[in-house]
Amino acid sequence: MKNLLKYINNNVLFKVAHLNTATIITKIFAGILTSKAIAIFIGVEGMALIGNLRNFLSAIQSFSILGIYNGVVKTIAQYKDDAVKLSKTLSTAYYIGFFFTILVSFTCYYNASTINDFLFSSNYNYAYVIKIMALALPFYSLNLFSFSIMNGFSNYKMLLIINIIGQVLGLLVTLLLIYQDNIDGALVAAVIAPSLIFLITLVGIVNRKNLVSQIKISNISAEILKKLGPFALMALVSAIAIPIVSICIRNYIIDSIGIKDAGYWEAMNRISDYYLMFISSIMTLYILPRFNEIDNKKDFRNEVFSFYKSVIPIFTLGLIIIYLLKPFIVTLVFSEDFKPVENLFFWQLLGDFVKVLSVVIAYQFLAKKMFTHFIIIEISLVIMMYFSSVYLIDAFGVKGAVMGHFVSYLMHYGIVLLLFSSSLFGVISEDDKA
Repeated sequence: MKNLLKYINNNVLFKVAHLNTATIITKIFAGILTSKAIAIFIGVEGMALIGNLRNFLSAIQSFSILGIYNGVVKTIAQYKDDAVKLSKTLSTAYYIGFFFTILVSFTCYYNASTINDFLFSSNYNYAYVIKIMALALPFYSLNLFSFSIMNGFSNYKMLLIINIIGQVLGLLVTLLLIYQDNIDGALVAAVIAPSLIFLITLVGIVNRKNLVSQIKISNISAEILKKLGPFALMALVSAIAIPIVSICIRNYIIDSIGIKDAGYWEAMNRISDYYLMFISSIMTLYILPRFNEIDNKKDFRNEVFSFYKSVIPIFTLGLIIIYLLKPFIVTLVFSEDFKPVENLFFWQLLGDFVKVLSVVIAYQFLAKKMFTHFIIIEISLVIMMYFSSVYLIDAFGVKGAVMGHFVSYLMHYGIVLLLFSSSLFGVISEDDKA
C-alpha cells in the first residue's frame, strides 16, 4: 500500500488523477443515461441488437488501426526529442493506419449486407448502418492517431478534457437520435459517436502544426514498423477476440433461447462494464507502469500481493454492495422489463472478481513483452469462454452465459498462476529477474 501511495504522489499520470476520475464518472453517467433511453424507447430486443453492433464496432476499430495505439504512444514518448525518429514514427503509424483503415472501410461498405446478416440475422435490414460506420471509420482512426500524439507528448490534461467533452457530445447525439428514430437512431449513434470526437481532438493538436510537416510517405520506416509489430499483434488479439466471441455467444442465445434473453445478457454486460471502469483505470495507470519498472521477481511478487491486500478488499466490498442493490440498479439503469437481469448478477460478479485477480498478474505479459505467452493465453481464454458458455447455456439457459464467464476466467487465472508460480510462490533471491 505504501508503494501505491508513493507512486500516486510521484508519478505524473496521477497528477491528473482527478480528471481521470471525472472522465470515468462521465463515461458511467453517459452509459447509464444511454442504457435508460434504450430500455425506455427500444426495449430488451433492441438491447441485444445494439450489443452485437457495439462489439463489432469495437473489433473493427481496433483492426482498422492494427492495434498500434499503445505502441505509437510509447514510441513517440521515446523519440519526442529526436526529430528524425519522431518523423519516422509519425509517418509509419499514419500511413500504415491510413492504408488499413481505408481497406477495412471499403470491405465493410461493400459487404454491408453480409455483415448485417452476421450481426442482426436476415430478419433485420440495417446494412445502411454498416455503410455509415464504414464512412465514419477514417475519422475515428484520425482521432486515435491524434490521441496517440498527445499521449506520447504527455499532454494528459488535454487528453482527459477532450474525453469528457467527447462523452458529453456523444451522449447528446445518442439521446437525440434514439428519441427521433428509436432502434435506428441508437444504431446510427453507436457508429458515429466515436468519430465525432475528432472535431474536438483537432483543437488539442492545433498547437502542434509542425508535426504535420513531419508526416511524409518517404519516412515510412521498417525499423519502426518492426518496433510497433508486437504491440499491434497483442492489441489485435485482445481487442478483436473478446468482442467477436461475445457476438457469437449472443447469437447462440438468440438462436437457442430467444432475443429477449440475449438482451438481458447484454444488459448485465453493460452493468459490468460500468463498475469495472474504476478498477481497470487503477490497473492501467499504476500496475502496468509499475511492472515496467520492476526487474526482479521479489518486487513483482510484492506488488501483486500489495494490490491484492489494498485494492481487492475494497473491490470485493463494492461487488457485495452491487449484489445487494441489484433490484435498485436494474430499475435505475434500465426498467422493470429488465427484472430477469437480477438472476445473472451472482455469476457475473464472481467472474469479474476472478477476472481482476487474473488480469493484475497477466499485465506482466505486457510489461515484459512476453508476446507469445500473451497471445496463446488470450486465444485460450476466448476458446474456453465460447465453449463453456455454449455448454452451460444448453444446460441452464441464459444464466449459462454468465456461468461460462466465471468458468473461463477461473481457468485463465489457473493458467496465469501456473506460469508465474515461481515468481509468486517459489523461493527467490534478491537478483532473480522478473
